[in-house]
Amino acid sequence: MQWYDWIFWIICLVIIVLGLLQGGKSEGASGAITGGGLNVFVKTKERGSELIVSYLTLGFGIVFLFLALLSTVLTSGSSDSATTGETTTTAIHLIQNFLGVII
Repeated sequence: MQWYDWIFWIICLVIIVLGLLQGGKSEGASGAITGGGLNVFVKTKERGSELIVSYLTLGFGIVFLFLALLSTVLTSGSSDSATTGETTTTAIHLIQNFLGVII
């Protein structure tokens, strides 16, 4: 395992913990059975620690995405059939495709 693989695993665990720390938007299991969770898409503002956890989750999610791209590019670059130029071109195409989806 390379250094970026270890960072990737740590980021994965941080995202899992942050996801578990986020509060639920519905009433739980009883609300799901009785239909009380129908206001799932109602706009509610997050405040305080909920907002911080939400921003941290978003930030670590973005870092996770770029580490996944980096890991893919560096792993494909270690094979015998890929040259450095092909690896760079592949990385540029991956990033352009990703940015094209966002925009």
